Amino acid sequence: MDAASGNDELRRNLTALVRDLVRELHPQRSRFIEIEPSSRIERDLGIDSLARTELILRIERAFHVHLPAQAIGEAETVGDLVSSLEQAGPALEHVALAVPPSPVLPAVPAASTAQTLIEVLDWHAARHADRLHLTVLQDEATVLGALTYGELAARARRMAMGLISRDVSPGDRVGLMLPTSVEFFVAFFGILYAGAVPVPIYPPMRLSQLEDHLRRQTGILRNAGACMLITMPEGRQLAGLLGNLVESLTTVASVADIEASASTVKLPQLKDASATALIQYTSGSTGDPKGVVLTHANLLANIRAMGATMDASSADVFVSWLPLYHDMGLIGAWLGCLHYAARLYVMSPLSFLIRPQSWLWAMHRYRATFSASPNFGFELCLAKITDDDLKGIDLSSLRMVANGAEPVSVQTLRKFTERFGRYGFPGRAMAPVYGLAESSVGLAFPPLGRGPLIDRVDRDQLSIHGIAAPVGPDGTVALEIPACGQPLPGHEIRVVDEAGYELGERREGRVGFRGPSATRGYFRNEIKTRELFHGDWLDTSDRGYMAGGDIFVTGRIKDIIIRAGRHLYPQEIEEAVANVPGVHKGGVAVFGVADRGSGTERVVVLVETRETDQAARASLQAQAHEVVTDVAGTPPDEIVLAPPRTVPKTSSGKIRRSAARDLYQSGHIGPSRRALWWQLLRLTAGGAGPQLRRLGRLLGESLYAAWWWIVLGCAFVAGCLAVLVLPAPKARWAALRQIGRVSLATMGIPLTIRGIETIPARGAVLVFNHSSYMDALVLAATLPGEPAIVAKRELAQQRIAGPILRRLEIPFVERYDVSASLADATTLAALACAGRLLVFFPEGTFTRRAGLSSFYLGAFKIAAESNLPILPGIIKGTRTALRSDQWFPRRSAISIEFGAPVLPAGTDFQSIVRLRDQVRQLILARCGEPDLEELVKPEPAPRPT
Repeated sequence: MDAASGNDELRRNLTALVRDLVRELHPQRSRFIEIEPSSRIERDLGIDSLARTELILRIERAFHVHLPAQAIGEAETVGDLVSSLEQAGPALEHVALAVPPSPVLPAVPAASTAQTLIEVLDWHAARHADRLHLTVLQDEATVLGALTYGELAARARRMAMGLISRDVSPGDRVGLMLPTSVEFFVAFFGILYAGAVPVPIYPPMRLSQLEDHLRRQTGILRNAGACMLITMPEGRQLAGLLGNLVESLTTVASVADIEASASTVKLPQLKDASATALIQYTSGSTGDPKGVVLTHANLLANIRAMGATMDASSADVFVSWLPLYHDMGLIGAWLGCLHYAARLYVMSPLSFLIRPQSWLWAMHRYRATFSASPNFGFELCLAKITDDDLKGIDLSSLRMVANGAEPVSVQTLRKFTERFGRYGFPGRAMAPVYGLAESSVGLAFPPLGRGPLIDRVDRDQLSIHGIAAPVGPDGTVALEIPACGQPLPGHEIRVVDEAGYELGERREGRVGFRGPSATRGYFRNEIKTRELFHGDWLDTSDRGYMAGGDIFVTGRIKDIIIRAGRHLYPQEIEEAVANVPGVHKGGVAVFGVADRGSGTERVVVLVETRETDQAARASLQAQAHEVVTDVAGTPPDEIVLAPPRTVPKTSSGKIRRSAARDLYQSGHIGPSRRALWWQLLRLTAGGAGPQLRRLGRLLGESLYAAWWWIVLGCAFVAGCLAVLVLPAPKARWAALRQIGRVSLATMGIPLTIRGIETIPARGAVLVFNHSSYMDALVLAATLPGEPAIVAKRELAQQRIAGPILRRLEIPFVERYDVSASLADATTLAALACAGRLLVFFPEGTFTRRAGLSSFYLGAFKIAAESNLPILPGIIKGTRTALRSDQWFPRRSAISIEFGAPVLPAGTDFQSIVRLRDQVRQLILARCGEPDLEELVKPEPAPRPT
């Protein structure tokens, strides 16, 4: 067979392979699609980035070749695929992909004293300039470039001089639209060294899309007021076009251009940690972009909090395919590695999408300890990687692989850990996490090495009543929700209802947060900034609930569609599709539908039209498909044509996307319809039920709160009168016990008491976890005899509380540690010897955050020196009933449990510390809350490599 006939056969076989895939993707449209060499892969054939991955895998397996990632990524037509196939090399043998010897790098500390990102880089460059910082990969075996700390600092300073020579001033915003490359890292820090603010924008997947892509980014560039755009050399010719669209933009240049124009100028000295370090855009390119303003202090606080939770050090290795324009790849992967001097190996997202096994092999080859991906990335590995692709792979070096940036699938967690566990992947390394750009990137991480924690809750209770009621493994209506971790050190998460009142444990509501990583707002968008803040709390626009210290996210409030890690915004797509001839104006709804097969969301476009001719409808679908691809940067999964008046709307004409999704999923879209008034009545009635339930629940909770305070007020008055009137302490305490129990019962709070028989009649020390002001009421209603509940000295000076507490013979001590005062210690010891029960809250105070804080030594010193037994006490439910910093009580069952006595083993300091730790562990094991002492760890010491 000659070469020409061989090439003809290759083209025929490739065309047949493409046709089969198109038929699978679009069975209804495929008969209208002609596959020619000039057929465009995305626009004509509807093969998006995920389907392109499948196509490449099929080509490589059918023809036993290895296709270059860059050539495949830039292929526009079927003819381009043929050319790439003709030039392809033999299939890569992964079995021979041996682990190269790792460079011997000495352990170094993190830049823990740095106040800005510039100081972080300068700190490392001054101490170990030749240390390898990052390596850019084309695939698992091909290195495109690398940078040491010294090289990055030197090139970035030169870049900064070039920017200043082009009139970039401190505070200016500079757009950064580059693919994953050495140039991106140099440009980012060059902008910072010049005192300007980088604005990362995602680059086009193919250079042929550059002009259209830049047009779609003008909304971001305008909002940022960018004075310059740094992009690929091919983009320079579009400077005139962008200059007309973005008034502030004066220059479009490449990294090479700017470095070449550098002249020796003095760089500004940035020392202000509150200066803006980055504007991270989270919204669409048109309409109303939202640029999250992040300072150097925000970023470093987030990096250090995540690093403390991950126990990060210079011995770690991070392998990433995450895009650098996204916070997870930019901050979590790169800047985190920069701070801790960990090595980073980074590849293009396109390389991963085309050949997902390259990510796993890179982790094998470079012995990665950390990595991360959105959920769809794990699903892509499950769906597209065969066992033959994994021969010889070893993933046992991993310590944590974060799953975040989009909803986490329980099934994905299980399938990934089970399948790749056969290749050494540690199940405990899989870590569902929670974060958002408004918190820099990370907000909640699970403890290192815990593995996925899955909550099984009653589906009806959650969907109807907002209660995450646990069910057993045999629950028929169970909904499984993964824990997304506990708040990072120094950060707090809360869940509130529709009125803004904080909800208790296992109650679903809006998720809010605060902490040092939190943005100060959106750039040049005061309206959205005001919507973001509720006092000093920020709204995440997510729904979820807290349980055992973990946040469980149940869904997004907004209509954002997350498609393969990319945020799609329905409004801009709807507006574009509405301009297609034949589409009913205002009759387009775009929404996402969960796709369990891919682990991400399917994009569905519901379009109203009067067209009935089949050819005209097929043409309309094809045009709408092309428009969506242009606007969203990815093809839709399905375009559904429907008669006019199908799309549900509010009375003001606003598209009801959730109702449109429900209509689509019900299968009731089509010509066979009921009258319009009947449809509207059903839709209205369908939405009225949940709304009435929400209003009823809010009204009931408000009435309960009012009743709670009335009962508490009456109990307080009755208690004060009893204490002041009754002659003896024994009678006063007996009255308080009765008043406390009646009050709790009247409030509708069930109180469960366990182990009270372990309390001796005389002489003992009781220590309790401290969660709420309600703890005092619970103890008053529970403890026998005349307990000496140790109170802070400030209460003795209060006009009302002071006399009452003195009548109860309450001892007052220094606020946190009674051992700080010898007189206090002597007084308490005397009370104990007299037979009083000493009662301590060794945490010293309580916080709104669930968890057990560190214990102070005072109570244990008293017990050891007086040779008294210590009884650990566990109070549950009071934090839910009345959380710190809020005064809206919630109905909650409360329990108090008394453990077995623990006897002191000595009076020396080490014995007192051991006694404290032993009792604390007993309380921690039973309180059902996380260990806050573990979450606030010092900067980890460097581990040897």
